[in-house]
Amino acid sequence: MAKPKTKFYCTECGYESPKWFGKCPGCQEWNSMVEETESVVKTQGMSAPVFQSKEKAQSIINIESDKEPRILTGIGELNRVLGGGIVPGSLVLVGGDPGIGKSTLLLQTSHALTTQGLRVLYISGEESVRQTKLRADRLGALSAELYVLCETNLESIEEAIEQINPQFLVIDSIQTVFMPEVTSAPGSVAQVRECTTRFMRIAKIRGIATVLVGHVTKEGAIAGPRMLEHMVDCVLYFEGERHHTYRLLRAVKNRFGSTNEIGIFEMGEMGLTEVENPSELFLSERPLGVAGSAVVASMEGTRPVLVELQALVASTHFPSPRRMCTGMDHQRMSLIIAVLEKRMGMFLQNQDAYLNVAGGVKLDEPAVDLAVAISIASSFRDFPTKPYDVFFGEVGLTGEVRGVSRAEMRVREAAKLGFRRVIMPEKSMKGWKHPQDIQIIGVNTVADALAVALD
Repeated sequence: MAKPKTKFYCTECGYESPKWFGKCPGCQEWNSMVEETESVVKTQGMSAPVFQSKEKAQSIINIESDKEPRILTGIGELNRVLGGGIVPGSLVLVGGDPGIGKSTLLLQTSHALTTQGLRVLYISGEESVRQTKLRADRLGALSAELYVLCETNLESIEEAIEQINPQFLVIDSIQTVFMPEVTSAPGSVAQVRECTTRFMRIAKIRGIATVLVGHVTKEGAIAGPRMLEHMVDCVLYFEGERHHTYRLLRAVKNRFGSTNEIGIFEMGEMGLTEVENPSELFLSERPLGVAGSAVVASMEGTRPVLVELQALVASTHFPSPRRMCTGMDHQRMSLIIAVLEKRMGMFLQNQDAYLNVAGGVKLDEPAVDLAVAISIASSFRDFPTKPYDVFFGEVGLTGEVRGVSRAEMRVREAAKLGFRRVIMPEKSMKGWKHPQDIQIIGVNTVADALAVALD
């Protein structure tokens, strides 16, 4: 009997090699090569109408460029993250930690779509149909147009799609689905790649909006080959602590809308409920009159969000001070501390510095620099900021405060929540009408901002 041929695949980028490498030649990752049995996929006798299509090449001038139609899900936060709703024929990948609420969100979405007259097929490879029914009973997601199937064989799933002909399809999860023609185990690189390719063809040819649920690794990335995220149209991450009630749905890729949009939900006994005003949520437990606290107006996609930054500066007992940061880039925090030392004369070399973004939000835009600098300076001088001040602006290495985009939206969000003063770059004050119910102070340097905020 001939020995089966094997190949090695990189779990990060999908690089193929006939031999094993400790370091992937494609993405330079260590210990990412796994061995898979090489197999030839048989195509004889397969149900061709599901995913095979013959189309002729067209001139790009003759192709209609109408706006993509949208299907509103009935959940406003999900519509925002997707860019206005679900696009028919799109392929969406949803990842998140175990128990975070992915299945709950998709089951509620499925029920909301059935109330609009759409037919939904929910494929569960991890739970039985009775378990899914119990979850639906708890959520109140019962509808005659919601079909549930417990199946992992791709050919059986294709037969169910042919019979039911749904407009919305959920696969929970892609790591449990397998093709019989591929000899490797479910969840392997080859199985995930081939199954995702088939679902992509089904979605595009038949116009079925398809959602794939993906497991995540201990590092937080979606398990399987990295090309999985390149194949789909949208990649959504469901984030949050299982011991807290709030969940964040974040878009990191979206071919039909803006990226870095977030939707905020609260987990309760009856499932997930929308949080329509996240700024009020993030500031609900903010202490007043405490040194080291500052409120920043940040942009999450197209939405302005007000978040509290907390800094703690204390004397160190070690030769080198500690720098700990949660919720933003650690290197950015170190850069701002260096600016405060060099340009403002603050002696922080013998001080431990800790920074935390309240609410579990991750801030990655330069506009938060000014609030970080003010919160660290406030804690170092042990002088609190005004409780109704908001800050935003980018800090340069020479101590200047640079302008940022969408200043008008940030200011209006602060005014809506009752803040009285905004300290922002003077360069961003031009070109828009200032609201009358909030004071706007423009600054050019960090020294000017500290003089106003800590007077």
